[in-house]
Amino acid sequence: MAHFTVIGLGRFGITASLELIHLGHTVTGIDIDEKLAEQYASDLTQTLICDATDERAMAELNLSDSEAILVAIGEDMQASLLCTLHLKNLGAGQIWVKANSTAHHTILSKLGVQRIIHPEEEMGTRVAQALNYPMVNDYLSIGHGLYVVEITLPASKKPQQVQHLIQGFERSIHCLLIKRGSALISAPSSVTEMQEGDLLLLCGPREALVRIAPRLV
Repeated sequence: MAHFTVIGLGRFGITASLELIHLGHTVTGIDIDEKLAEQYASDLTQTLICDATDERAMAELNLSDSEAILVAIGEDMQASLLCTLHLKNLGAGQIWVKANSTAHHTILSKLGVQRIIHPEEEMGTRVAQALNYPMVNDYLSIGHGLYVVEITLPASKKPQQVQHLIQGFERSIHCLLIKRGSALISAPSSVTEMQEGDLLLLCGPREALVRIAPRLV
């Protein structure tokens, strides 16, 4: 269990906060709006009322205990940047910031922010991928053009070995795991037999994963 601080309790900030609580962590939520802080006081570990653009007020908060700090301030780019700058000056550890525009992203990059989030763009990309490849339950980019995709083997597929699924792509696509009910088959071999309803985790470059997509329907 870790402790996180979320600054800005709008829709994005409170959603992230509640999910962290659900995952077993503790969360301090901070907002300048007293009504918002009071509204979520019983849902989060604690809520504080603070103007994040005031460095002296921020210095009085115990931010050093946080595994990471998420700046989820909404449309006010100036407030977001001032908050981020104050956190950097105060020596905060991991800082994640929600960006609302290209300019916002550029300035955050200059400030040395570790993770800049574009929730609308990232969700839009996920929706487009889901529409284009409906057989893919979820996917994760791991950098350098590589992705991990989660796929459920459809009922129309007869039992087959892993090697038959990735035939022709053995050097680029790897089956990392097969989940069958509550059982896990990690690092399955090429002759491991897959069955209807199995959940597969495949890893490889996007181009190769797209080319074998017709085999998964």
